[in-house]
Amino acid sequence: MKHFRRNDQVIVISGDDRGKSGKILKVMRDKDRVIVEKVNFVKRHTKPRGAGRTGGILEKEAPIHVSNVMHLCPKCQAGGHITVRAGSDGARERYCSRCGETIPRVI
Repeated sequence: MKHFRRNDQVIVISGDDRGKSGKILKVMRDKDRVIVEKVNFVKRHTKPRGAGRTGGILEKEAPIHVSNVMHLCPKCQAGGHITVRAGSDGARERYCSRCGETIPRVI
């Protein structure tokens, strides 16, 4: 769980959306869940509230458990585990355990 960060590319490995990939929009560490872009859509029926908001059926992404997603390596384009090691400057860096490529930190 500690290796998932916002803007990481992940692939869904189980469930209805298996095989889809996307970017992590939000990480909920206390619930062990992530929200992935364009994955696990749910419909939300809303009533109009106030003058500026219209009612209707909205579609939005719902959280998915972290055990159902895997990091997508930018080099080998496959799902893999992420390992942490000390970099050349002594800072911790994440890398793909399959190909050894460093996972860049996207902010």
